[in-house]
Amino acid sequence: MDIHHIRYFLAVCETRNFTRAAERCNVTQPALSRAIQQLEDEVGGLLFRRERNLSHITDLGALLRPRFQQILDELTGVRQEASRFLCLEDASLKVGVMCTIGPRRFTGLLADFHMRHKGIQLQLVEGVPGKLSTLLEAGDIDVALMGTSEGFPERFDVKPLFRERFMLAFPSGHRFGGMAAIPVAEVAGENYLRRLNCEYRDHLANLCLDHGVALRISYESEREDWIQNMVAGGLGICFIPEFSAVIPGLHARPVVDPEVWREVCLVTVAGRRFSPAVAAFVGAVKAYGWPASPQPETHKSAA
Repeated sequence: MDIHHIRYFLAVCETRNFTRAAERCNVTQPALSRAIQQLEDEVGGLLFRRERNLSHITDLGALLRPRFQQILDELTGVRQEASRFLCLEDASLKVGVMCTIGPRRFTGLLADFHMRHKGIQLQLVEGVPGKLSTLLEAGDIDVALMGTSEGFPERFDVKPLFRERFMLAFPSGHRFGGMAAIPVAEVAGENYLRRLNCEYRDHLANLCLDHGVALRISYESEREDWIQNMVAGGLGICFIPEFSAVIPGLHARPVVDPEVWREVCLVTVAGRRFSPAVAAFVGAVKAYGWPASPQPETHKSAA
């Protein structure tokens, strides 16, 4: 059953005339008549009684008219919805964000993207790298913004966005406040707050051991905001990525001897076709002017 046949049938119902219906549908009258005949053959009965200049709908035609109208309306709605989606007027996008990434680096990007693509509804899904990788492979998120100390699966396309140093965060009045940078060895003897979701947690712990520092863990939490608030409240210190410190009263200095960096990347699945919304977001992320990390001597505080 051809959708054009349904459209021609409904036009005849409205005009009650094959010639006027053909003009409305922009086809010849013989072509429209053949289409109506084919439709009648398919449904197994006459849809119209033809009487000179007027055509009267049969009982079968009257029975089927609402169904045919519903089919046409639904198809028109599908086309309109697809058009809005393809034109980015009504599209959705799920972006995975590593839970240890601070928002300061991304608010400018998100604000600019929203201004350019108001029809895209963007949902941020927070998680650790392992969880985000699983969601990305399963198609439950479209792209991910994350970093890892262990490398990404070969199936992923990885676009580095920016690098950031690891800092030591401490409260106001702490002895670290008089230092421009803090050697790893200075962590010895300090109350340490462990960020359980930190993807560099094991790397940092092994680094301390290599420098003869046994971490004295006082508290640990999966919540970044809890750890930062506890540091600001004087309960201890912690390693923290440079652009993740957001709590007032939290101070930070770069870690040195050695320095520790991480790379935040845009991660997608290699070979997976992008929807228009995903393609727009990926393009915006790649084109965004990511600020460079400041040099150690110019950094004063991450608060």
